Amino acid sequence: MKRSIRFSWISTLILALFLTGCGVTDDQTAKEKKDTNKTEEVKAYTVTDDTGKKIKFDKVPETVVSLQPSNTEILFKLGLGDKVVGVTDFDNYPEEAKDIEHVSDSVNINAEKIISLKPDAVIAYTIGDETTLKPLEDAGIPVFIIKSATNFDDVYGDIGQIADVMGVTKKGEELVKDIQTQITSVEEKIETLDEKEKTYFEISPAPEIYTTGSETFQQEILKTAGIENIFADQKGWVKVSDEEIVKRNPNAIITTATYADDAVDEIKSRKGWEDINAVKNDQVYLLDENIMSRPGPRIGEAVELAAKTVYPDLFK
Repeated sequence: MKRSIRFSWISTLILALFLTGCGVTDDQTAKEKKDTNKTEEVKAYTVTDDTGKKIKFDKVPETVVSLQPSNTEILFKLGLGDKVVGVTDFDNYPEEAKDIEHVSDSVNINAEKIISLKPDAVIAYTIGDETTLKPLEDAGIPVFIIKSATNFDDVYGDIGQIADVMGVTKKGEELVKDIQTQITSVEEKIETLDEKEKTYFEISPAPEIYTTGSETFQQEILKTAGIENIFADQKGWVKVSDEEIVKRNPNAIITTATYADDAVDEIKSRKGWEDINAVKNDQVYLLDENIMSRPGPRIGEAVELAAKTVYPDLFK
């Protein structure tokens, strides 16, 4: 887990007693009220971000700006959606996120707008020019940087870090357990497989065809779902040719090219692809791009979606 935190919490909040019976003195009542007020105090705490920077919080943030859709999803899943006051142009889940002020296109940020929102914290990430965050830091806004996750452990770490920043560490731990339980349920189903299905995962359609290789977030989804990626022998996001895909002859094809017009029919109609098993057997599927690409709290859903698509009989 890639997180560390030092909290100085007062762990128990004592509710004031409402005294109506006989034999309780005014002094006792005053003491109880004093104790109650004391427990409401929360001391400063420090959380370390992914750049190694220790960020001190004098109190739990009441408002926060998120500069990456996956982190926005984490905040909402932790029950903190009402604290999010700024997001990117690509934040579309959950539905409520669409109505939040847009402050970034995920690469460029509107520092002036963010500063005007007066957030107690900004959850940023490491893609793009980090110097663009300097105006926020100069304005005294705590900027917590999270590296983009490349595997499930990174996602669990992101959830933990954000939960720590927002003072809901226990909720973060519970969310991670819920995701792991969902993934375990899928893994138990695919244990019965005699052979993994050879599958081609298309990220970008023709003419610039890109797929996913090893050491990527999508590859971990496929592997966990019991799916054999025909390009797992290559690393990262790979530009591939029609000829190579035809040669490797996948039994199933998954695409997330939701921005293309009828991506499934387009793949089926490609010249030379008619002899691919997946095309001949009508095993070409369009899956939700956001679910399959965002390293956030829906990774369990992504694993289940991939497995259910390729192995529907296991989920009947």
